[in-house]
Amino acid sequence: MATTFDPFSARDTFASPQGELGIYRLSKLEEAGHCKVAELPYSIRVLLESVLRNCDGYVVTEDDVKALAAWTDSKGTAAVEVPFKPARVVLQDFTGVPAVVDLAAMRSAMQRLGGDADKINPLVPVDLVIDHSVQVDHFLGKEALDLNIELEFERNAERYEFLRWGQKAFDNFRVVPPGTGIVHQVNLEYLAKCVLTTNDEKGPVAVPDSLVGTDSHTTMIDGLGVVGWGVGGIEAEGVMLGQPIYMLMPEVVGMRLTGKLPAGATATDLVLTVTEILRKEKVVGKFVEFCGPGMRSMSLADRATIANMSPEYGATMGFFPVDDVTLEYLHQTGRTADEIALAETYCREQGLFRTDDAPEPTFTKLVELDLGTVEPCLAGPKRPQDRITLSRMKPQWHTDLTDVYEKQPGGGAPAGRWEGEGGGVPDPEGAAVATPAIADPGFDGVTVENEGVTFQLKHGSVAIAAITSCTNTSNPSVMMAAGLVAKKAAAHGLQAKPWVKTSIAPGSRVVTDYYAKSGLDTELAKVGFYTVGYGCTTCIGNSGPLPTPISEAIREHDLVVSGVLSGNRNFEGRINPDVKANYLASPPLVVAYALAGTTDIDFSTEPIGEGTDGKPVMLADIWPTHEEVADVVKSCVLPEMFVEQYGGVWEKNPKWNAIETSEGALFDWQEASTYIQEPPFLTTLTTDVKPIAPIAGAKCLALLGDSVTTDHISPAGAIAKDSPAGRFLVENGVESRDFNSYGSRRGNDRVMTRGTLANIRIRNQLAPGTEGGVTRYLPTGEVMSIYDASMKYQEAGTPLVILAGAEYGTGSSRDWAAKGTFLLGVRAVMASSYERIHRSNLVMMGVLPLEFQDGATWQSLGLTGEEEFSLPTLGDDLKPRQTIEVTAGDKKIPMTVRIDTPVELDYYRHGGILAYVLRKLLKG
Repeated sequence: MATTFDPFSARDTFASPQGELGIYRLSKLEEAGHCKVAELPYSIRVLLESVLRNCDGYVVTEDDVKALAAWTDSKGTAAVEVPFKPARVVLQDFTGVPAVVDLAAMRSAMQRLGGDADKINPLVPVDLVIDHSVQVDHFLGKEALDLNIELEFERNAERYEFLRWGQKAFDNFRVVPPGTGIVHQVNLEYLAKCVLTTNDEKGPVAVPDSLVGTDSHTTMIDGLGVVGWGVGGIEAEGVMLGQPIYMLMPEVVGMRLTGKLPAGATATDLVLTVTEILRKEKVVGKFVEFCGPGMRSMSLADRATIANMSPEYGATMGFFPVDDVTLEYLHQTGRTADEIALAETYCREQGLFRTDDAPEPTFTKLVELDLGTVEPCLAGPKRPQDRITLSRMKPQWHTDLTDVYEKQPGGGAPAGRWEGEGGGVPDPEGAAVATPAIADPGFDGVTVENEGVTFQLKHGSVAIAAITSCTNTSNPSVMMAAGLVAKKAAAHGLQAKPWVKTSIAPGSRVVTDYYAKSGLDTELAKVGFYTVGYGCTTCIGNSGPLPTPISEAIREHDLVVSGVLSGNRNFEGRINPDVKANYLASPPLVVAYALAGTTDIDFSTEPIGEGTDGKPVMLADIWPTHEEVADVVKSCVLPEMFVEQYGGVWEKNPKWNAIETSEGALFDWQEASTYIQEPPFLTTLTTDVKPIAPIAGAKCLALLGDSVTTDHISPAGAIAKDSPAGRFLVENGVESRDFNSYGSRRGNDRVMTRGTLANIRIRNQLAPGTEGGVTRYLPTGEVMSIYDASMKYQEAGTPLVILAGAEYGTGSSRDWAAKGTFLLGVRAVMASSYERIHRSNLVMMGVLPLEFQDGATWQSLGLTGEEEFSLPTLGDDLKPRQTIEVTAGDKKIPMTVRIDTPVELDYYRHGGILAYVLRKLLKG
């Protein structure tokens, strides 16, 4: 509940469809001379409303409000921290599980301490969407969807049982069941409201919808005028428990859009162009806000497509202010009349509603793009920012094949005829269909036989063609365009080549509804595209295995085959282990490349295939016009579809409803579980807060260089059989084929602690000449795993430190990078500099971050890591950013305590944010 401290007398009321509501007016700051609201970027206005409303003189101070209100003085370049309190939190299942585990652990601790476990609930609304667990094992035929769902539930039984318990046990916490859609599309189409109502001590208050999410592409919601971005798990937990996100006041790069997309170009082509431009502008860590007359020609779904890709162009956000297009989308997606009216009334009242005649805000920098210059394009073969115009794709493929993959292009396109009964692509009724193709005697590929069909593979053969990912499947225009390409191709008798693994993974079930109404689902099936699941699939590496004969041929002959997907990420090794070259493309281009079967083709001069009449079919022959797409979207994407699909969404999945789980406020922890365990953060917690005490006789666990990432500290990928985590799983009856990944086992501290500092590429200079998670146990000089050494030190009661270089803790997987560090017994980290969020996470886990002063490093100070480290003056009088003396052997080193705020000091004093919040709740 927000306070009514209100030092700026900003609280007022206004008339809304829901009656009189409170409002914290930004105009009051302007009247007091602190800012000119119209000059502020709209995204900054949303942050300013939050600090104004939450100003309590402690967590959020009057100086915080004044500093942000003065944004235009420095255009965001001032080194000022903003304590931002988002209105809600969105989780996906991989990153959300450990957050829910921590809440369950807080309840168990509350019970042990004699308190009321039912008091432990998120203090802001939290929605978890299960969307990262479905894999494309089956892909041809109508039964593929059901078969993949069956496997999904089998693989994730323990995790789903736990989340099902959480859905019942916690207030303010909802779970969207598997098979509904991708978290960001569900957020866009249903969860987000643009304006929310909450309460303060004087009654109901309208506030801008805002959020953080535990997925980097949370930014999709920025297209709806809702401020939101991705954060690590501990930050999300902090927000869930009523704490702010601390961030440096952001620079805001404006991107002025003019004109409109030309014929043939799609929203995907636009976003790949924007990504390329903004990457060059170096917008990492900044806000991007869109403006200009070109916004009028863009649908909301087009805006969301651009906002989704913020992580790919590096920005914290890609924000589009609320305007008439926003209101149209709220209507199209079935929001209630009252919700829409509140969004408009409040945003106009607060100065958050953009109109074409409104003055353009002040930006840190302004970049321009004429939409009319956008061309059809792809991005790849390894990075989203490496854009390739479609007209240049064939020569670029040859260049990349030679320069990137060190291969030589072969003969013609791999479009030779294939033979065999029972092969080909099933028609919608399941019968096998032979597919005509162009004979190509010059093809020099590898002969492969699969399912009775013989064909040839070569470099450039498209092995995966996937319409996947929230980026595009939320956008009806490109989804309908894909269906129309399929319809026109089917009329010519074309189908996907038999070596192509095709799939459609819609971001929500509404896509299936409008495909069915338009009849395009049948047309897509005719050319080989079936719905395989509703969730993140190919884009996050859940593409499933290629058919064995194809996989074996690729590996045996070291073929560089291609994937074409309508996703947002194509990093090396991400999509499929057999597919080296991966290209991001619009859904209609995904269909086109599946029909062609190769990326070694120039669509402007070479036919995509041969029709049943024996004539060549060009891409231009099957490409729909903007008008065709707009007509089918207008007639088939209807508000009632969204109302129907999201009505009662929480209980719509019968398999989810049938999951048996424990009941009651406390989770029934199972010692035998290898996925979900009660973490030890709170198991020994007492009600008393011990005074901050000196650290004496600490040993160095790891001696690290610059740019050690959180992925080095806490890997998220495969678990090696001979690693501490792998050995633990084997000892607990898990076979190596069932290890899954560190990412899927984030709910089990036993696995994750053993995986901390266990990245196979980390270099610990305490054990020179080694690579991976090993160290030297200093009392004996023995080289052993970091986990084993940690256990020996902890048994002896020896505190530990880590020494590191610059930019310590950049990257993702941030929550367990801090949690694992704490559980290894590390009391302090000594580094040259920190990534902002990891520094905060360390404090939130009760680990002391210390920073060398005046450009010093452990190398320049002559430290070897073999010293004994002590902080003799560390005590209960500790202050934020205090200088403290560290003794290392015979050296005395002044270091800055990187506890930056009084609130962070409280976290540290209590041993972490979970203990801090729990004790506050115990006091009532």
